Amino acid sequence: MTPKREEQESRTLSAPRSAGTGERATRERGAPGAEAENVVNSRKVQVLISARPQSGFQSFTRFDLLEQNLRNDPDLQIIDVLAPRGNMNVFGNGMPGSQRVIVARMREEKAAQLVNEAGYQLIVERDHPLSYGRTALVPMSLDAGDANQGTGFTTKITVMGDDSPVEGAQVCIFGSFFPTQGVTDRQGRVELNAVGEPSSSIHAIYVKPQSDFWSTWISQPVLDPDSSNVISLTSLSATLPNFARQQWIGWGERVMGLENVPPTFRGKGAKIAIIDSGAATTHRNIKGRVKVGYNALTKSQEGWEEDAFGHGTHCTGIVGGNVENGVGIRGWAPDAEIIPCKLFPGGRYSSLLDALDFCINRQVDVIHLSLTGAQPSEIIEQKLYQAKQLGIACIAAAGDSGGPVQYPALSPHVLAVAAIGKQGEFPPDSYHSQTARPPLTPQGFFSPNFTCYGPQIGVSAPGVAIVSSAPPDNFVAWDGTSIAAAHISGLAALILAHHPDFQAEGLFGARNTQRVDRLFQIMRQSGQPLNLGDLLRTGAGLPNATRAFLPQAALGGMPLGAFPNVSGALQSGTPYFAGTPFGGHGIMGSAGAPFPYVPFWGGGASGAWPPTQTSENMWLLAVQQLRNMMQSTGLV
Repeated sequence: MTPKREEQESRTLSAPRSAGTGERATRERGAPGAEAENVVNSRKVQVLISARPQSGFQSFTRFDLLEQNLRNDPDLQIIDVLAPRGNMNVFGNGMPGSQRVIVARMREEKAAQLVNEAGYQLIVERDHPLSYGRTALVPMSLDAGDANQGTGFTTKITVMGDDSPVEGAQVCIFGSFFPTQGVTDRQGRVELNAVGEPSSSIHAIYVKPQSDFWSTWISQPVLDPDSSNVISLTSLSATLPNFARQQWIGWGERVMGLENVPPTFRGKGAKIAIIDSGAATTHRNIKGRVKVGYNALTKSQEGWEEDAFGHGTHCTGIVGGNVENGVGIRGWAPDAEIIPCKLFPGGRYSSLLDALDFCINRQVDVIHLSLTGAQPSEIIEQKLYQAKQLGIACIAAAGDSGGPVQYPALSPHVLAVAAIGKQGEFPPDSYHSQTARPPLTPQGFFSPNFTCYGPQIGVSAPGVAIVSSAPPDNFVAWDGTSIAAAHISGLAALILAHHPDFQAEGLFGARNTQRVDRLFQIMRQSGQPLNLGDLLRTGAGLPNATRAFLPQAALGGMPLGAFPNVSGALQSGTPYFAGTPFGGHGIMGSAGAPFPYVPFWGGGASGAWPPTQTSENMWLLAVQQLRNMMQSTGLV
């Protein structure tokens, strides 16, 4: 349907347009010299159409006929047809995730008609826009019913950092009604016009720099409308020792034990796809490391290195930041192959489907999902199921709305990651401090107010005040569950690359769903439980890389398949010590007794640790038990 025809059918009334400040548009439509007017109307809905998985070629032929009929319908427009790459398109028509998907625009009533006529055989659902992970600000009312439009004030703000103006900083003032915001110019200045309230009712100012400085949150600010109000930011380097002057490991990697894994564990051989906003290859920690990517917005392998938001660059630095020159952020898996998939700005469910299919075709090991959608999708669910069946681990951000877990983290085929923060890792006057909520653990961990929660949460990871790369070659501290999920994706790459279970001769070397389940099991069971009052906010807790690798480190790299008791336990699905948290349970032998080298923590009549035992020498005792077991079996 043409735009002209749409306008003729529209029943929506058009409101007068403002011609300028304090001036009302008086020209009537059609009058000589009148400016063109657009009748505001709801857009057509964009939908996804796919056949439900059925074996055989009959459904394949019927879908061809449906596509032909849709193309002949003048009341809708086909935007794209997504076909699986590789052999799935020809031979996998009955497998979930292997069906073609039509992307079309039509009116609501047309979509409803299509659903009613097709019945169960067809899936018709909204092609919802996606959101990349970002922290929601404090909740604000959208009702300004009592605001007096005739009152208000104008304030000038200058943002400074290291005695120089800070350009591009977002400045937002919060009052009783709508927040007012702007962006600083080259002189670090911005002028904000608050409507309906005096300056005395402003209860906070939030300043978010583009990079290199901490954010600032000022409660109950005193604003002078007659002069420029100066706000000074604290640089990252002022609070982080030796930051950006040598290899630097963030607090998230430290509390998850990255410093304690063997230095040779760098993720070589693993492939990680990061579905986000792209990755700026101009950054010192990414340059030369990321060579292949995909732009799902243009369906090409060009443009993915242009990251307008910086979010994908930030997550890429966490997952695989390299420091060959000894300067900058050290990521989890600097030798892994990183494949950025650009989905923002403007990504939809259809873009995600295309990106997932690209990743499946590239046979990646891990897919990092820095995104959330409005509601679950049966079509995307099929693609996530397909990825898991092919041995690809999908790790998703739980969401930053502060409510229940969002999609696709809701899917049973992904590992949903919540965020945690830690006091003392950011300045008290930064916005990060506003995300903290009680209770706190003795170590200072907290569950931030923005993280989504629910029974779907698998694990939690650092996601507050995480410093990483930002375009073009800067650093920034951000919050979010996507950032927490990046830590887990990086750890997953290390485990897949170096854990004996996932080597060619390992029990889970084959690319299948058992491989993914075993990976998720190790990360869950290596978690440190967090006593934050609600397990729905933290899942199995904070994974620890050192615990996940204990058997391999203790055995000097010897495959666990050399130990029949361990192998038998793994084949039966029973967790062994690599995936058992301190305080958990060890595997049971055929006689019901714990396997000799598995340490217990204060539980059971056999093998309980003495009350005076400390965590520092638990490792030595565990290694000694391993040595005794190996000697008794004649291995050493």
